[in-house]
This record gives sequence, C-alpha cells and structure tokens, in this order.
Amino acid sequence: MTMTRPAANKRPPQQKKPSQYSSGMARRLARLNEWMDARPLLDYTMTRTIVLVLAGLGVIMVTSSSMTWSVLDDSSVWAQPLKQGIVVALGLLAFWIALQISPERFRSCASLLMVGSVLLLVAVLVPGIGTGREEVGSQSWIYIGGFQLQPSEIARVAICVWGASILANKNPRRMFELTNGYVPFICVAALCMFLIGAQGDLGMMVSFAIVVAFILVFAGVPWKIISVAAGFGAVLLVAVMAAGGYRSQRFHVYFDALFGHFEDTRGTAFQSYQGFLSLADGSLFGVGLGQSRAKWFYLPEAKNDFIFAVIGEELGLWGGALVITLFTMLLYFGLRTARRAQNQYQALLAAAITTGIVSQAFINIGYVVGLLPVTGIQLPMISAGGTSAVITLGAMGLVASVARHEPDAVSAMQNYGRPMFDRVFFLREPRVVGNAAGTPNQRNIRRQDRRERDYGTPVTARPAPQRRPAPQRRPAARYDGREEVRRAS
Repeated sequence: MTMTRPAANKRPPQQKKPSQYSSGMARRLARLNEWMDARPLLDYTMTRTIVLVLAGLGVIMVTSSSMTWSVLDDSSVWAQPLKQGIVVALGLLAFWIALQISPERFRSCASLLMVGSVLLLVAVLVPGIGTGREEVGSQSWIYIGGFQLQPSEIARVAICVWGASILANKNPRRMFELTNGYVPFICVAALCMFLIGAQGDLGMMVSFAIVVAFILVFAGVPWKIISVAAGFGAVLLVAVMAAGGYRSQRFHVYFDALFGHFEDTRGTAFQSYQGFLSLADGSLFGVGLGQSRAKWFYLPEAKNDFIFAVIGEELGLWGGALVITLFTMLLYFGLRTARRAQNQYQALLAAAITTGIVSQAFINIGYVVGLLPVTGIQLPMISAGGTSAVITLGAMGLVASVARHEPDAVSAMQNYGRPMFDRVFFLREPRVVGNAAGTPNQRNIRRQDRRERDYGTPVTARPAPQRRPAPQRRPAARYDGREEVRRAS
C-alpha cells in the first residue's frame, strides 16, 4: 500500500491592487515621456505630419463630396475639387512661409495684425462690401479676386498672436491694472466678439470666445473668472433660444437629436436627420470612397459643415475614428510644444492656436453626431473653404515654427544638421533674433555678420574653436660650469 503525501496548499494568486495598476501605468508613461524627450525633433515632425495628412484627407473628401454640386453649379465634375486644391496649395505656401520666419518676428507685427483684423470686421458690416446674409443668414464674407475672405477667421488667429504678445510674462493677479495687458486684451476681444455677433454668425462668435477663454487660462487667469464669463455666455445662449427664429429651431432640433426623435424631418431637422442617416449607412467600414448616397442632393452642405457625415458614410467608423485621433494627436503635440517652448510668448502662441483649431474641429464633429447644436462651423483643414483653409494652415505653420525653435530642436539641428524635410523645402536653420551666443569665425566674419543682421544668431551657437598659440621656448642657457662648482662646494 502506497502512502500519498497530501498536496501542498497552494496560495491563490494575489490580485493586484488598484494602486499597483496605477503605479505600473505611471512607469509606462514615464518611460514613454523619456522616449519622446530623447527625440528633440518629435514635436516638429509630428505637427507637420498631422497637418499634411489632414490637408490631404480634406482634398480627397472634398473631391468625393462635391462632385454632384460641382456638375450642377459649374458644369464640370472637377471644378470644385480644382478650386479646393488651389486653396490648399495656397495654405501650404502660408505654412511654408510661417516655417521660414521666427516666431519672434510675428510678435513685432502682432499689433498691426490685430488692428487690421478689427478694420476688416468693421468693413464686412458695411453694405456693399460684406456679403452672405441672403445665402446663409450671416454677413461674414468679402469677395476679393474671386475668393471669399472671412475676416472672423483672420481675427481668431490675430487674437492668438496679439494676446500671446501682450500677456506673456504678465502677472495674472494684477489683471485689472491698465498697464498689465489683461484689460486691453479683454476690451479688444469683447469688441471683436460684438462685431462678429453683429454679422449674425453666432457659431463663430462662440468659437472666438472659446479661443479667448483658452488664452486667459494659459496666461494664468483663475478658473473662477472664466466660469463667471462662461455662465454669462450660457445666459445669452438661453436668451437667443427663447427669442425664436432659426437659431431657436436649431436648439429644438438639438434636443430632439439627443433623444433620437426628429419631429420635422422634411423641414427644420432635415439636415441633422440626413447626417444621422449618412453615419448609419457607413456602419463599421463604410460604403467605399466616392460611393456616398447622401451627397446626391440629400445632405445640404455635404462639402462644408457636414463633411464629417460623408467621411462616416464612405469610410465608416474607422474613418471617423481616424479623424478624431488625428485632431487629438494634434492637440497633444501642440500643447507639448507649448510646454517645451523657448519663452512664454511662444508657449501661449502655440497653446492658443492649437486649442482654438482643435476645439473648432470637435464642435463640428459634435453637432454632426448630435452632441451639440448645429452652429455652421467648418471642420478645419478638411471642409471646403477659401479663407478658412489658408488661415488655418498658416496658423498651424506658426505652431510648427514654435516646435522647430524649441531649444532641444535647435541644438539637434546645430549638431546633427537639418532634417530631410527642411533640406528639401529650403528651410533655414532656426535662429533667434538678438541672441548673441557665439563668436564668429574670423575667416567668415563678414558672412556671419550679414546672417545675424538678416536672421539672427543661433540659439545654441558655440564659440568657434581657436588655436592655442604655440608655447615659446626659452633660449638654452650657456653652460659655464658654475652649477657644478656650486654643488661641489
């Protein structure tokens, strides 16, 4: 008879505590941050890559969504895509010009840009100059050379540049002092919002107010003041909803969409309802690029305000998730660029422009999927448009320029040379005006002086190595035998 030993009591596997999960996630995030910090050109590379991908996706989707209306309006299926291609090309040119210029140069002309934007906002209200009220209900455009100029788009970028210029290195605890910069900024911002509201463009006014709020938050203004201003804006929106008109109808359609019940699908809720149908038809993988049915005169503004619905229909859930992911990554790397910028002006500039563009994108996506009321705001870099595409791409060029002028990025280019993108597109080495950080080589002193006068000296310029003078040998003393005599004695 064999005796069997009792099985040892096995301890049940210990379950990890939530604190252990959080500590493990913190270690992974720390390693990820170390990996990103070890790549000084990451912000610059990712920012320009995301912008180029969004611009290319926009050209493709505008081509797909505008073919039917292009044939009806211009008797050619390629009329609207060609126009959008020209606009995007101009926007990429503005992107390249912004990369060529140091962010500090824009600071010197920030006041002039802001004054010009205010004058354009006033000019668009003059009868005979501003147009658009009969077509879309808001007088927001000026026709120049066959293109539509929207001054509110320019003003939204101008307030970022000018606000970053006057609020940099200011004390937010003394924001009500006239010499501290906050009072002039709030007054000019309120004037711009009033002028945009007078145009009848409530959606753009809300978007402009969001940009102003972000600038104040990044400048250090307490959240209590921002909350009070937001509450005042909410009261105004309620007043607009109670006043009646088509804006009030948009709010009613919004509440209907939240509960999934549209009352007037052939009237006031027609556009939102068709957008819902487009997203539903797309399902997971979409019906295929160019195969949208909603663009055949079912969905109004398919190439502009509701282009995300066409993306969801043709590319499916994955296409919509791709667009949301790209804008989320743009937000992350834009804020990371602001955190790693050279000074507070550049940090405020990058953070304000990035949050303004990304918030506009999420507002557009939000009202297409029914989470927000329809406001008529375009999807940046994707929707068809003239001024919007050029100004948005130029503004993102400013953010990429700030990323290109990060101290680590400049040091990497000084030591290892410019990346391939900069060499192909003839981008100069990033420099900062007024930073005399190095001693020029005597052989190239004239060329270096000319470069410093035009572009400034590099941030991390090192003194040129100088040869040490050869040590002079003393002439050998004549031997006269006195030393040996001295030793002997």
